[in-house]
Amino acid sequence: MTDQPVFRPFLMAALVSTLALFSTAARADDTAFGLSPEQPARLRAEKNDAAIAAISPDFKFVTPGKFTVAVSPGGPPLATYATDAKTVVGADPDYASAIADSLGLELELLPVAWIDWPLGLTSRKYDAVISNVGVTEQRKEKFDFSTYRQGLHGFFVKSGSPITAIKEPKDAAGLRFIVGAGTNQERILLRWSDEDVAAGLKPLELQYYDDEAASLLAVSSGRADVIVQPHAQLVFIAARDHNIKRVGTLSAGWPDRSDVAIATKKDSGLADALTIATNGLITSGVYGRILDHWHLSEEALPQSETNPPGLPRS
Repeated sequence: MTDQPVFRPFLMAALVSTLALFSTAARADDTAFGLSPEQPARLRAEKNDAAIAAISPDFKFVTPGKFTVAVSPGGPPLATYATDAKTVVGADPDYASAIADSLGLELELLPVAWIDWPLGLTSRKYDAVISNVGVTEQRKEKFDFSTYRQGLHGFFVKSGSPITAIKEPKDAAGLRFIVGAGTNQERILLRWSDEDVAAGLKPLELQYYDDEAASLLAVSSGRADVIVQPHAQLVFIAARDHNIKRVGTLSAGWPDRSDVAIATKKDSGLADALTIATNGLITSGVYGRILDHWHLSEEALPQSETNPPGLPRS
């Protein structure tokens, strides 16, 4: 996530209000997610000696014996407040817990406003940020990254729609898309539309709405064919409302892959250890089970990398 428009697909809070989250929490509990503060389904991981050995001798945890992680509770299934309105739960907290286990540490989660994480990380208020942060070349100047998910947008249509798959520009020709103005999704869809026109196909029609409710109503009523938003958010809505379905995903870095990563302070000496820990979770299967529990298996990475190529400067 970022305050720059081109990277707005990572900003979950911009599309889901806090009040809406609380009002839908009980309904969400009827799905496979489960938003209770106890999180009985949370997976634990074994200690990873190789990851521990990779921590720089110069690195000092904010609190000895604890892995202090900042997370922004911007929306389910990534991170949100539980039904007690104070405990942060979701895929990112579960992943943070598994990383803490791997390092032999106790997890301490700190809820923060998403816009505040860079300053908090550079000022050593926490050891790491695990909050759907996308890797960008600009951010790599100040932070190190250990990847743990793909950054995806989702193509969702109403249940019963004749549209079954959207994988490339030609699949989108002539369709009516709901997309956020100034977002990375919009930029990509405009390029798709140009490609379709150049190939003699119909252009895409982009529609813009002021809020999520109006967008979903437009899809369900047939005024629009497809809604494009951050994949994780639409996964939750589909599980909650049962009236939209996924017909494809789109990399935030299209045509290249764009990854989500743990952010740590530049050259702090922790990033390689977190990458090793993540790869250990992938090998053990814990990683896959966490993503599957939160309906995010499409976002799985084959392996974690330290500081891979990121989205270019806008």
